[in-house]
Amino acid sequence: MRITEEESLYNDLENQSVSVLLSQMNQEDQKVAQAVSLAIPQIQALVEQILPRMKMGGRLFYLGAGTSGRLGVLDASECPPTFGVSHNHIVGLIAGGDGAIRKAVEFAEDQDDMGWSDLQGHRITETDSVIGIAASGTTPYVIGALKACREKNILTGCITCNTNSPLSVSSDFPVEVVVGPEFITGSTRMKAGTAQKLVLNMISTSLMIKLGKVEGNKMVDMQLSNHKLVDRGSRMVVDETNLDFDTAKEYLLKYGSVRKAVKAYRDGK
Repeated sequence: MRITEEESLYNDLENQSVSVLLSQMNQEDQKVAQAVSLAIPQIQALVEQILPRMKMGGRLFYLGAGTSGRLGVLDASECPPTFGVSHNHIVGLIAGGDGAIRKAVEFAEDQDDMGWSDLQGHRITETDSVIGIAASGTTPYVIGALKACREKNILTGCITCNTNSPLSVSSDFPVEVVVGPEFITGSTRMKAGTAQKLVLNMISTSLMIKLGKVEGNKMVDMQLSNHKLVDRGSRMVVDETNLDFDTAKEYLLKYGSVRKAVKAYRDGK
Protein backbone atom coordinates (compact mmCIF):
# COMPACT_ATOMS: atom_id res chain seq x y z
CA MET A 1 0.00 0.00 0.00
CA ARG A 2 1.17 3.53 -0.79
CA ILE A 3 2.25 5.52 2.27
CA THR A 4 -0.27 8.25 1.48
CA GLU A 5 -3.06 5.64 1.69
CA GLU A 6 -2.00 4.07 4.98
CA GLU A 7 -4.41 4.03 7.93
CA SER A 8 -4.44 7.16 10.09
CA LEU A 9 -2.71 6.96 13.45
CA TYR A 10 -5.93 8.25 15.02
CA ASN A 11 -9.41 6.77 15.30
CA ASP A 12 -12.95 7.59 16.47
CA LEU A 13 -12.43 11.15 15.23
CA GLU A 14 -16.13 11.95 15.30
CA ASN A 15 -16.13 11.33 19.05
CA GLN A 16 -13.24 13.67 19.85
CA SER A 17 -13.58 17.22 21.15
CA VAL A 18 -12.62 20.12 18.92
CA SER A 19 -9.62 20.77 21.17
CA VAL A 20 -8.35 17.20 20.79
CA LEU A 21 -8.91 17.21 17.02
CA LEU A 22 -6.95 20.43 16.58
CA SER A 23 -4.11 19.24 18.81
CA GLN A 24 -3.84 15.95 16.95
CA MET A 25 -3.81 17.65 13.56
CA ASN A 26 -1.12 20.00 14.81
CA GLN A 27 0.97 17.05 16.02
CA GLU A 28 0.85 15.58 12.54
CA ASP A 29 1.59 18.91 10.86
CA GLN A 30 4.79 19.21 12.87
CA LYS A 31 6.14 16.17 11.03
CA VAL A 32 5.90 17.90 7.65
CA ALA A 33 8.77 20.37 8.00
CA GLN A 34 11.13 17.59 9.06
CA ALA A 35 10.12 15.48 6.08
CA VAL A 36 10.80 18.43 3.76
CA SER A 37 14.18 18.94 5.43
CA LEU A 38 15.19 15.40 4.55
CA ALA A 39 14.33 16.10 0.90
CA ILE A 40 16.50 19.24 0.57
CA PRO A 41 19.26 17.45 -1.40
CA GLN A 42 16.64 16.37 -3.97
CA ILE A 43 15.14 19.86 -4.10
CA GLN A 44 18.60 21.38 -4.55
CA ALA A 45 19.42 19.03 -7.42
CA LEU A 46 16.20 19.97 -9.20
CA VAL A 47 16.62 23.73 -8.71
CA GLU A 48 20.21 23.64 -9.92
CA GLN A 49 19.07 21.98 -13.14
CA ILE A 50 16.19 24.39 -13.75
CA LEU A 51 18.18 27.59 -13.05
CA PRO A 52 20.48 27.61 -16.10
CA ARG A 53 17.52 26.87 -18.36
CA MET A 54 15.58 29.82 -16.96
CA LYS A 55 18.65 32.03 -17.36
CA MET A 56 18.47 31.16 -21.07
CA GLY A 57 14.82 32.23 -21.18
CA GLY A 58 13.23 28.89 -20.42
CA ARG A 59 9.98 28.66 -18.50
CA LEU A 60 8.96 26.50 -15.56
CA PHE A 61 5.72 24.51 -15.75
CA TYR A 62 3.87 22.94 -12.83
CA LEU A 63 1.51 20.12 -13.71
CA GLY A 64 -0.97 18.44 -11.37
CA ALA A 65 -4.52 17.33 -10.65
CA GLY A 66 -6.86 18.19 -7.79
CA THR A 67 -5.13 19.65 -4.73
CA SER A 68 -1.70 19.16 -6.31
CA GLY A 69 -2.73 21.05 -9.43
CA ARG A 70 -4.27 23.87 -7.42
CA LEU A 71 -1.10 24.28 -5.37
CA GLY A 72 0.95 24.54 -8.56
CA VAL A 73 -1.40 27.15 -10.00
CA LEU A 74 -1.26 29.06 -6.70
CA ASP A 75 2.52 29.16 -6.58
CA ALA A 76 2.79 30.17 -10.25
CA SER A 77 0.16 32.92 -9.86
CA GLU A 78 1.98 34.46 -6.89
CA CYS A 79 5.30 34.92 -8.69
CA PRO A 80 4.32 37.87 -10.96
CA PRO A 81 3.12 40.16 -8.13
CA THR A 82 5.90 39.07 -5.78
CA PHE A 83 8.85 39.18 -8.16
CA GLY A 84 7.65 41.27 -11.10
CA VAL A 85 8.00 38.48 -13.66
CA SER A 86 5.56 37.82 -16.49
CA HIS A 87 2.70 35.35 -16.13
CA ASN A 88 4.46 33.14 -18.67
CA HIS A 89 7.60 32.78 -16.57
CA ILE A 90 6.17 30.10 -14.26
CA VAL A 91 2.97 28.43 -15.48
CA GLY A 92 0.62 26.23 -13.47
CA LEU A 93 -1.50 23.67 -15.32
CA ILE A 94 -4.28 21.59 -13.75
CA ALA A 95 -6.10 18.55 -15.10
CA GLY A 96 -9.50 19.65 -16.36
CA GLY A 97 -8.42 23.22 -17.10
CA ASP A 98 -8.87 26.40 -15.08
CA GLY A 99 -12.41 25.44 -14.14
CA ALA A 100 -10.96 22.61 -12.04
CA ILE A 101 -9.32 25.15 -9.74
CA ARG A 102 -12.71 25.74 -8.11
CA LYS A 103 -14.68 22.61 -8.95
CA ALA A 104 -13.43 19.05 -9.38
CA VAL A 105 -13.60 17.76 -12.96
CA GLU A 106 -14.43 14.07 -12.81
CA PHE A 107 -11.83 11.68 -14.21
CA ALA A 108 -9.74 14.51 -15.73
CA GLU A 109 -6.65 13.20 -13.95
CA ASP A 110 -7.09 9.74 -15.49
CA GLN A 111 -6.34 10.88 -19.05
CA ASP A 112 -2.67 10.13 -19.62
CA ASP A 113 -2.42 12.12 -22.86
CA MET A 114 -3.99 15.39 -21.69
CA GLY A 115 -1.04 16.65 -19.67
CA TRP A 116 1.23 16.63 -22.70
CA SER A 117 -1.55 18.16 -24.78
CA ASP A 118 -1.84 21.02 -22.27
CA LEU A 119 1.91 21.60 -22.41
CA GLN A 120 1.85 21.63 -26.20
CA GLY A 121 -0.76 24.38 -26.01
CA HIS A 122 2.01 26.52 -24.51
CA ARG A 123 4.50 25.54 -27.23
CA ILE A 124 6.88 23.91 -24.77
CA THR A 125 10.53 23.60 -25.84
CA GLU A 126 13.76 21.97 -24.68
CA THR A 127 14.75 25.09 -22.73
CA ASP A 128 11.66 24.73 -20.52
CA SER A 129 11.35 22.60 -17.38
CA VAL A 130 8.34 20.67 -16.06
CA ILE A 131 7.59 19.65 -12.48
CA GLY A 132 4.83 17.09 -12.01
CA ILE A 133 3.00 17.29 -8.68
CA ALA A 134 1.09 14.30 -7.31
CA ALA A 135 0.93 13.20 -3.68
CA SER A 136 0.27 9.59 -4.65
CA GLY A 137 2.78 9.58 -7.48
CA THR A 138 0.33 7.66 -9.64
CA THR A 139 -1.71 10.34 -11.46
CA PRO A 140 -1.91 9.43 -15.19
CA TYR A 141 -2.35 13.07 -16.30
CA VAL A 142 1.00 13.94 -14.74
CA ILE A 143 2.93 10.76 -15.50
CA GLY A 144 1.94 10.77 -19.15
CA ALA A 145 3.12 14.35 -19.54
CA LEU A 146 6.49 13.70 -17.91
CA LYS A 147 7.09 10.62 -20.05
CA ALA A 148 6.41 12.67 -23.18
CA CYS A 149 8.71 15.43 -21.94
CA ARG A 150 11.58 13.01 -21.43
CA GLU A 151 11.12 11.70 -24.96
CA LYS A 152 11.51 15.32 -26.16
CA ASN A 153 14.59 16.03 -23.99
CA ILE A 154 12.67 18.41 -21.73
CA LEU A 155 13.88 18.52 -18.12
CA THR A 156 11.47 16.87 -15.68
CA GLY A 157 11.10 16.87 -11.92
CA CYS A 158 8.33 15.89 -9.55
CA ILE A 159 7.00 16.39 -6.04
CA THR A 160 5.41 13.33 -4.48
CA CYS A 161 4.84 11.91 -1.01
CA ASN A 162 5.47 8.24 -1.82
CA THR A 163 8.78 6.55 -2.48
CA ASN A 164 9.61 4.76 -5.73
CA SER A 165 6.32 5.81 -7.32
CA PRO A 166 5.60 5.66 -11.06
CA LEU A 167 5.91 9.45 -11.08
CA SER A 168 9.38 9.35 -9.56
CA VAL A 169 10.45 6.75 -12.09
CA SER A 170 9.20 9.04 -14.88
CA SER A 171 11.14 12.08 -13.58
CA ASP A 172 14.74 13.10 -14.09
CA PHE A 173 14.90 14.73 -10.67
CA PRO A 174 12.24 13.41 -8.27
CA VAL A 175 11.53 15.05 -4.92
CA GLU A 176 10.00 12.59 -2.46
CA VAL A 177 8.66 14.08 0.78
CA VAL A 178 7.40 11.22 2.94
CA VAL A 179 5.06 12.71 5.52
CA GLY A 180 3.42 9.45 6.59
CA PRO A 181 -0.28 8.61 6.84
CA GLU A 182 -2.77 11.46 6.87
CA PHE A 183 -4.83 12.52 9.90
CA ILE A 184 -7.91 11.47 7.92
CA THR A 185 -6.92 8.35 6.03
CA GLY A 186 -6.00 9.20 2.43
CA SER A 187 -6.83 12.93 2.70
CA THR A 188 -3.72 14.23 0.99
CA ARG A 189 -5.00 17.82 1.03
CA MET A 190 -3.61 17.83 4.57
CA LYS A 191 0.02 16.86 5.31
CA ALA A 192 0.92 15.97 1.73
CA GLY A 193 -0.59 19.22 0.46
CA THR A 194 1.30 21.20 3.09
CA ALA A 195 4.55 19.49 2.10
CA GLN A 196 3.95 20.23 -1.57
CA LYS A 197 3.26 23.89 -0.80
CA LEU A 198 6.48 24.18 1.20
CA VAL A 199 8.55 22.60 -1.57
CA LEU A 200 6.96 24.80 -4.24
CA ASN A 201 7.74 27.87 -2.13
CA MET A 202 11.36 26.75 -1.87
CA ILE A 203 11.72 26.04 -5.58
CA SER A 204 10.18 29.24 -6.94
CA THR A 205 11.69 31.52 -4.29
CA SER A 206 15.24 30.16 -4.65
CA LEU A 207 14.97 30.44 -8.43
CA MET A 208 13.75 34.03 -8.27
CA ILE A 209 16.55 34.98 -5.87
CA LYS A 210 19.20 33.44 -8.12
CA LEU A 211 17.62 35.12 -11.14
CA GLY A 212 18.21 38.49 -9.50
CA LYS A 213 14.64 39.32 -8.48
CA VAL A 214 15.63 39.96 -4.84
CA GLU A 215 18.25 42.38 -3.49
CA GLY A 216 19.46 41.85 0.06
CA ASN A 217 16.22 40.42 1.39
CA LYS A 218 13.83 42.75 -0.41
CA MET A 219 11.29 42.18 -3.21
CA VAL A 220 12.62 45.03 -5.31
CA ASP A 221 10.56 44.13 -8.39
CA MET A 222 7.20 43.49 -6.70
CA GLN A 223 4.11 44.84 -8.40
CA LEU A 224 2.51 47.86 -6.74
CA SER A 225 -0.98 46.40 -6.78
CA ASN A 226 -2.40 47.85 -3.56
CA HIS A 227 -1.82 50.59 -0.97
CA LYS A 228 -0.02 48.24 1.42
CA LEU A 229 2.57 47.36 -1.21
CA VAL A 230 3.02 50.99 -2.24
CA ASP A 231 3.66 51.81 1.42
CA ARG A 232 6.10 48.93 1.79
CA GLY A 233 7.87 49.88 -1.43
CA SER A 234 8.16 53.49 -0.37
CA ARG A 235 9.79 52.49 2.89
CA MET A 236 12.21 50.28 0.96
CA VAL A 237 13.18 53.27 -1.20
CA VAL A 238 13.64 55.36 1.97
CA ASP A 239 15.99 52.71 3.39
CA GLU A 240 18.11 52.71 0.23
CA THR A 241 18.21 56.46 -0.47
CA ASN A 242 17.54 58.28 2.84
CA LEU A 243 14.86 60.30 1.07
CA ASP A 244 11.86 61.42 3.06
CA PHE A 245 8.84 59.14 2.75
CA ASP A 246 6.75 61.35 0.46
CA THR A 247 9.60 61.92 -1.99
CA ALA A 248 10.44 58.24 -1.97
CA LYS A 249 6.82 57.45 -2.76
CA GLU A 250 6.87 59.89 -5.67
CA TYR A 251 9.92 58.15 -7.11
CA LEU A 252 8.31 54.76 -6.62
CA LEU A 253 5.05 55.67 -8.34
CA LYS A 254 6.86 57.44 -11.16
CA TYR A 255 9.23 54.57 -11.97
CA GLY A 256 7.00 51.63 -11.03
CA SER A 257 9.29 49.50 -8.86
CA VAL A 258 11.70 49.81 -5.96
CA ARG A 259 14.63 48.79 -8.17
CA LYS A 260 13.87 51.40 -10.84
CA ALA A 261 13.11 54.13 -8.30
CA VAL A 262 16.40 53.63 -6.46
CA LYS A 263 18.35 53.50 -9.73
CA ALA A 264 16.69 56.70 -10.96
CA TYR A 265 17.58 58.50 -7.73
CA ARG A 266 21.19 57.30 -7.85
CA ASP A 267 21.44 58.34 -11.50
CA GLY A 268 20.30 61.83 -10.54
CA LYS A 269 17.02 61.71 -12.43
